[in-house]
Amino acid sequence: MINFKYVRWKNFLSTGNQPTEIQLDKNPTTLIIGENGAGKSTVLDALCFGLFGKPFRMISKSQLVNSINNAATIVEIEFTIGTVEYKVIRGIKPNKFEIYQNGIMMNQEANVRDYQKILEQNILKLNYRSFTQVVILGSSTFVPFMQLKARHRREVVEEILDIQIFSTMNLILRGKLKTVLEDIRDIDYQYELTNEKISLQENLISDLRENKDKIIHQKKETIKSNGAEVKSRVEEKSMLEQENDNLLSTITDRLQTEKKQDKLRQIRATLNEKLSTHDKMTNFFIDNEDCPTCEQHIDETFKETMIGKKQEEAKEIEDGLLKLKTVLDGVFDRVGDIKKTTKIISDNQVSLAKITTSIKELEKFNVKLQTEIDQYTKDSAGKSDTEKLTLLKQEVTEIGKRRSKLREDKVYYEAARTMLTDTGIKTKIIKQYLPIMNKLINKYLTSMEFYVNFTLDENFEETIKSRYRDEFSYASFSEGEKMRIDLALLFTWRAIAKMKNSTNCNLLMLDEIFDSSLDGTGTDEFLKILNTLSGENVFVISHKQDALADKFRETIRFEKIRNFSHVA
Repeated sequence: MINFKYVRWKNFLSTGNQPTEIQLDKNPTTLIIGENGAGKSTVLDALCFGLFGKPFRMISKSQLVNSINNAATIVEIEFTIGTVEYKVIRGIKPNKFEIYQNGIMMNQEANVRDYQKILEQNILKLNYRSFTQVVILGSSTFVPFMQLKARHRREVVEEILDIQIFSTMNLILRGKLKTVLEDIRDIDYQYELTNEKISLQENLISDLRENKDKIIHQKKETIKSNGAEVKSRVEEKSMLEQENDNLLSTITDRLQTEKKQDKLRQIRATLNEKLSTHDKMTNFFIDNEDCPTCEQHIDETFKETMIGKKQEEAKEIEDGLLKLKTVLDGVFDRVGDIKKTTKIISDNQVSLAKITTSIKELEKFNVKLQTEIDQYTKDSAGKSDTEKLTLLKQEVTEIGKRRSKLREDKVYYEAARTMLTDTGIKTKIIKQYLPIMNKLINKYLTSMEFYVNFTLDENFEETIKSRYRDEFSYASFSEGEKMRIDLALLFTWRAIAKMKNSTNCNLLMLDEIFDSSLDGTGTDEFLKILNTLSGENVFVISHKQDALADKFRETIRFEKIRNFSHVA
């Protein structure tokens, strides 16, 4: 059971920086009064905002901050569940959301949404809709149970009966079933594909066995053809090797010829240099009468003697160069022949390497063909083919086992999902409680002198009959009669919650219930019901101070001073 103890707030709506505190477990009945706008209903918004992050009335979050101070909005709620004490603090400007358990703040590593789920699902075990159905009833924004959509009615009752876990289980199971169906689709494809591979492999082996002789003959013919090709290439290789030997024997003078060529080139260079020197000396004596160095006159006889001598020596060098050219041309021709022969030998070497490689590959291929022939001679199909078939059969057996397991899981998941749907286990549980619910509803209606027979079915559709068995609908009643039905449902849900110990709490907040639809008789009967509630703290917000003040244990007055709400 949840026992709410205190709610505090400041800078919240019309409340200023001075905190307002309401003790929630002090008296069985408390009347809250005040002028319009004094801040009476602020306690409802503070409770809803502190617990669920949104107010009871249709107010945006930004409007909750006091418009004068415009900062430091704080709401604190203290409650106990069993022996555990909890405190929830929620603020705006700055944003704040903290949950304390026995004075220690709970881990805030989760994001705000997950932190809120911890509060609602693990601690309070009720959500905003259920809270506003069994704890708070307001005349302005409260949506009565009978005006909720069918799925929202179911959510409220499931939470009260503590069977919403089946909806969570159904959601999880739906995801698992989807995964299983996808896995089955994939495994079926693998199963069919592997069977197709087995069929193809069996056909291949069958063909191989039928064509055994033909295949062996083809392979032998290939070996024979390859052998002839090897023989031809061996002969070609031998011819090239013999040609290279012959060519090498024709260029045994290669080194001597190359050395001779280099030496003749050096002699030619020396002779050309000497010829150039003699030509310079001859031109010197022809062009000069005096020595340019010592400036002495050159004797004509000496000049003619020197010119004749140098010209004769130059003629001898030129004759030598002509003879050298003839010899050098012969050497050049021989070097050219040697290079051509060397090129042929090099090309033959490349061809020999290619032929050697091809001979090795042909011989290797013949060995492989002979091995296959030996295998076919022993068995119609090759060993690798039969091994592949065996592996494929093992694979399809394993796939078949996984396939059967997945199909079995699918059957179990579908059966479990059928049980977890709204028409399954939850409906059976609801049917067990429906007689109790209907009995309590009619009991509370009778207590408020509204004599009809009200019945809810498992789909939470109502059937309302008068004492004369005339059938009515909820919408056909007056506002006062609707209010009696809403109150009867409210008390019924609280009674069921107390039986189940699900959304059972000490608090009941009623906002201006007596100020709108209930007449005097309905109000008196309703107050009698309130006085029969044990262990609960009922807060009633009303303008009817004169008529109600003496009927409550405590009265709290709200008033507004200088635009700020206070508890008087």
